[in-house]
Amino acid sequence: MRKKPVAIVTCVRYAAAAKEDLALIGALRRLGVEADHAAWDDPEIDWLSFALAVVRSPWDYPQRLDDFLGWARRPRRVLNPLPVLEWNTDKRYLADLATAGLPVVPTRFLGPGDDLEMPRPPFVVKPAVSNGAIDTAWYRAGDEDAARAHVRRLQSSGRSVLIQPYLEGVETEGEAALVFIGGNYSHSIRRAGSLKRPGATPEGAVPPRDVRPHEPTPTERALAERVMACAPGGAAGLLFGRVDLVSGPDGTPMVLEAELTEPALFLDFSEGAVERLAGAVAAALGVG
Repeated sequence: MRKKPVAIVTCVRYAAAAKEDLALIGALRRLGVEADHAAWDDPEIDWLSFALAVVRSPWDYPQRLDDFLGWARRPRRVLNPLPVLEWNTDKRYLADLATAGLPVVPTRFLGPGDDLEMPRPPFVVKPAVSNGAIDTAWYRAGDEDAARAHVRRLQSSGRSVLIQPYLEGVETEGEAALVFIGGNYSHSIRRAGSLKRPGATPEGAVPPRDVRPHEPTPTERALAERVMACAPGGAAGLLFGRVDLVSGPDGTPMVLEAELTEPALFLDFSEGAVERLAGAVAAALGVG
C-alpha cells in the first residue's frame, strides 16, 4: 500500500539545499514513507495532495509573515500546528512565558511608534519577528547613537523591536540548546555566542561557533520542559522544538528563545536523532 506523502516544508531559496531536511527525507523513505522537499511559497504545489506538511526551513518568513501564516492556514494538516506557528513567529511570546512565571531574559517591546528609553548598557536590539540573528546587534556604553539608528530603522519599516540586557555569559559559556522530538527530550548542544559586536552594522547574522554536545543540568532540563508545556496545546502536540537557555547574572539558567517554527535541531550531534524525528513524523501519520 502506497504511503500518503509528507511535505517537508522549506522556502524557494533552500529547496533541495537544507541539509537537515534532506536527512529527514532520507530517514522517512527508509521507513517507507514518501516525503518531498516543498517550498511553502511555490505556487505550483498542490498542498491538498499531502497528508501532512512538516514545517522545517521556511527561513524567509520574517520578511513575509502574513503570507507565511496565510499559507499555514491552507494545507490540510501542518506540524508544528498552526496555533503554535501563530504564537511563536512573534517573539512577544516571551511575555507569555514570563507571565507564566518562567525565568525569561528581561525583555521590553517597542511598537513602530514607541520611543526608545535608552536602557542600561550593554543591551541587545532585535526585531520581534526574526530568525538567524538577522538585524540583531548588541551595544555597550558609547554606542547609543548606533542603537537609536538601529531601532529607528526597524520601526520605520513597520517592525516591532525588543530590547534585552546583554548577558556576558553568552560570550564565555554560550547558549545551551535543548531539543525535543515528539514532545519528549531528545538531546542538547552548547554553542558560543553569535551576536554582532557593539556598534556593528546589524544587517546579517554571525554564524554560531564551537557547537558541541551538551549534557543539560537537571535545572536546565526542567526549565526547558516547562517552556515546551507553555506552547499552545502543550508539549504533546509538538513534533519538535528547541529551547535556548543562557546563564543569568547569578548563574541560573534563563530562557532566551523557544524555537518551535523552523529551528536547527542539530540532528548530527545525537546518534539516532534523525531517525527519532522520522519516527515521530511517521507516528503522526499513523504509520508503523
